This record gives sequence, structure tokens and C-alpha cells, in this order.
Amino acid sequence: MSKGQTNGRMRGRAVDPSVLGEVQTLLGDLPRRRDLLIEYLHRIQDHYGHIAPPQMVALAEELKLATTEIYEVATFYHHFDVLADDDTPPPAMTVRVCESLTCAMFGAAELASKLEASLESVRVQRVPCVGRCAQAPVAVVGQHPLGHATSAKIKTTLAAGVKTPEATTPISLDEYRRSGGYCLLQACVAGSSSPEDVIKALQDSKLRGLGGAGFPAGTKWSILRQQAAPRMIAVNIDEGEPGTFKDRHYLERDPHRFLEGMLIAAWAIEASACYLYLRDEYAACRELLSRELTALQANPPCPLPPIELRRGAGAYICGEESAMIESIEGKRGMPRLRPPYVAQVGLFGRPTLEHNLETLYWVRDILEKGPGWFTGFGRRERHGLRSFSVSGRVTKPGVHLAPAGISARELIDEFCGGMLPGHEFYGYFPGGASGGILPASLGDLALDFDTLQPHGCFIGSAAVIIFSKTDRARNLALNAMRFFEHESCGQCTPCRVGTAKASLLMAKREWDQPLLEELARAMEDASICGLGQAAPNPLRCAIRYFPQEFT
Repeated sequence: MSKGQTNGRMRGRAVDPSVLGEVQTLLGDLPRRRDLLIEYLHRIQDHYGHIAPPQMVALAEELKLATTEIYEVATFYHHFDVLADDDTPPPAMTVRVCESLTCAMFGAAELASKLEASLESVRVQRVPCVGRCAQAPVAVVGQHPLGHATSAKIKTTLAAGVKTPEATTPISLDEYRRSGGYCLLQACVAGSSSPEDVIKALQDSKLRGLGGAGFPAGTKWSILRQQAAPRMIAVNIDEGEPGTFKDRHYLERDPHRFLEGMLIAAWAIEASACYLYLRDEYAACRELLSRELTALQANPPCPLPPIELRRGAGAYICGEESAMIESIEGKRGMPRLRPPYVAQVGLFGRPTLEHNLETLYWVRDILEKGPGWFTGFGRRERHGLRSFSVSGRVTKPGVHLAPAGISARELIDEFCGGMLPGHEFYGYFPGGASGGILPASLGDLALDFDTLQPHGCFIGSAAVIIFSKTDRARNLALNAMRFFEHESCGQCTPCRVGTAKASLLMAKREWDQPLLEELARAMEDASICGLGQAAPNPLRCAIRYFPQEFT
């Protein structure tokens, strides 16, 4: 019996030549590389509305991979509809209703139920945060987001056939260059400053990673310069933390400012290539960024390193730096064990500088205006600026640029126009779902890195969700835990099992607090990444700061 046969029959599935031809056409002129697997899957999903077994077999044949490799990647990401042989393809139109914290506060569950009961030939999905919390509740019709969504508004949009992303009008390359854009990059490349000078300025500015970790940016650049070449840059624009939308805010308005910061970083560490990882929910941003990158590469201010834009596929865990790198490499987005750190062994095994968009956005201003300009902002002995994504029961939700160290109460009163009429400040999430929950009695704490840990919280990406006495902290904590259960990559048993078990316990009328604390300790101590380690924060805070809800 020849290799590959069993009882006269070929093992596995035979490739359908017609499907193979369709897949080859969809892939077009994309190079056939293993790290582009997720991009290939997007092309199939976008074309067919799903990914069926014959397409996975054809893609495996085209890439000379095992079908299991295609399957395990496709099924990891929420935005790929992977079918079994006997599955019915989903309807041509999907309406996604965000059910995360802020949208839940503004009636997302009721909205989803109405749509499920009244829409025909349309799939309604309840999904995690889509990054538009200031417009809660939010629904996405196809790829078209609708803020302050109602059943009537969604039905009108469906009837009109609107399903593509909304148009955005950012500062274009020409406009950016007319205002002095890329002059700083050109000066650096021309030798007006040394990499050491630039790194020293960043260190003096005290700029820290604004994606959530808060590692000093200048120190990170310095570490990368000490690593062996070639070096890489990976920009994290996968802000999936419920309540966070600041990166989208800046990207939609001034994309070249962060691109110039990225290119200065590439010059400083002598990076061989730059990769941008953008969350899939930001379809309009993907279009504008593709357009502006094309314009920049066609008319560069100086020689540019290769720049690749990669599309996420709906996985919160890919906001974790090593999981993002795995995803860029075309794999499941599962965090790596560390050490080694990504600064040592990162993208494609090379030392990698990882930053989120906003961190790079401030590089130009700091270098042009001096580090003292940035450190001159701040309250309560804190330094710098913070972009707060504020949502919830406030009059003016949105991205508010405020001094580091401002308090939640000051943020509400000075930047957000106060609480909504009829609502009284009751509590807040200082750092999205993972940052914990604090009561209004602690509303005067300095919001910054390192200031909230004594209270069991952290600022993270500065996603501040304000809730009032019409809300219950225990319900919001359960919402957060269900989010973590949904988004756990499953690699760590304490996280995978712990979040599921905690969700069940927290849904009960009476919380088994000793058992919940035991689960919290296991997740915190034995999870390898921040998802499992931070998942217990909301439940612990609900018990600690809102005991009146458990009596």
C-alpha cells in the first residue's frame, strides 16, 4: 500500500480543482508566505461570508501546509465563520451588537433581544467591545458602525443597504507635510541628532507605554539598540480593552503623526521592518491607513523601511504583545512564556520594539517641544498627559486629553460636563474591564501609573467607565468576567477554567466569596499573561468596595 492511502482510499480530503482556482484568484498577487495566513483567511471570509472545509483544503494545498494548520488558526479567531461539512452558511448580513460594559449600561441586551425577535434573514450576534463606547449602545451592520443604536435605526440602515465602513477624513499626507510633518524625521536621518540624543529626550520626558503596561519608552528604545541586528518594530493598534477607543480617535484624525514617531523609532534602533497590527473592528481605519501608507511610500520624505499592515481577526488576547506577534506570524494569538522577552526574541525571532499607537503619537511633539513640555503637565506630583477614553453616565463622553494625576471626579466635572441628568456618581472603572472598580468615595485618587495598585486597581489604557446609582457594581463585574471567559485563549487552565467557573458563581444571587477568592488567587498566580492575572480585579473590587450590594 502506498504512502498516503488506507484500504485503497486517500487519507484526508481531496482538493477540489475549481475551489483551488477560486482561492488562487482571491489571493491574487499576495506572496505565498506562512505568516500571511490570516490575511488569506480574511480574503476568503470577505468573499464567501464564511470559510468552508473545501476552501481550507484548497488553501492548505496552495501553501503546502497541513489542513490542520489552517483549521487551528481559522477557528481561533472570532471573526472567521468556520463551517463543518453539514453546517448551513450564515445569512449574508450580520448585525453585531456590543454587549460589553458601557453598552450593557445603555440597554444593549434589550436591543439585541428586539433585533433577534424582529429581523428575518439577518444574523444578530452579541459581541465584545467594538471600540465606540462613547456612543453606547453600538451596533455594527456589516462593517458599518451605528452609535446610539436603536432597533428602528438599524432597520433603516439595513433597508438602505448600508454595510460598508463610514468615511473618515484625517489629515492627509500633503496637509501633514505642509504643517512641518516629517521634517523631524528628515533631520534625524540627515544627522542633526544622534539616536542617543533622541533616546535621552524620551527618557527625560518620562513618556511611558500608553497601551497599558507603562514601561518607559526611552528605556525600551535603549534596550533594543543593544540587541543584535536585524531588529523589528511592531505597532499594537488592537485596543480591545472594553472602554478603550483613544487609538482609533488619533488614527482617524492624524495618522501621520504616529507614523512619523514610528519611523523615528525605526531610525533610532535601525529597524529592518515595521509591522502595524490593527484590530479588525476598525474597518474605516484600515482603509484610511492603507491609503495613507500608499501615499507615503509613493512620496517618501527619506528612505523608508518596509512597512506592513496586518489585520486582526477578533481576539482581545492579541493586545498582549507576544500574542500579537504570534498573530502577525500567521498563528493562533497565544501568549508566549517569558523570558525571553520580545525585545530579545520577538517577531520572526528577531529583537522587536513593541509600542501602541498613542505612545508613538507623542514622539514628534516631545522631540520638537522638548521633554520639559511634556513633563510640565500633571497634577498631584504626576507628570505628562494622558488620553482618557471616558464613557458611561457622563454628559460628554469621548477622548479627553488631561494631565496625568487628575482624579475621576475632576475628569467628570472639568472635561465631561458632569454626570448625566438624574445620575449620581457611584463608581468607576479606572482602566477598562481589567483595571478593577473603585467607588465614588475614592473618586479623588490620582489617575496614573503606579497610583492605583494599593487599591487593587490600575490605570492600564486609561479607559474610564463612569457608572451611577442606577447601576450595580456586581452586575458590571459579572459582565467583565464573562468578557474574560469569552476572550481567554485557553492556553492556561487556571484562566480558561477559572473565568468560566467564576462567571457561573457570580451569576448566582449569593456569591460564594471564599470560593471566588480561591479562584482569583489561582488565576492571578498561575496564568502566564495579563488576561488571567487581571481577570479577578473586578470581582474582588465589587466585594471589597460595594459590600452593600451583597447584603
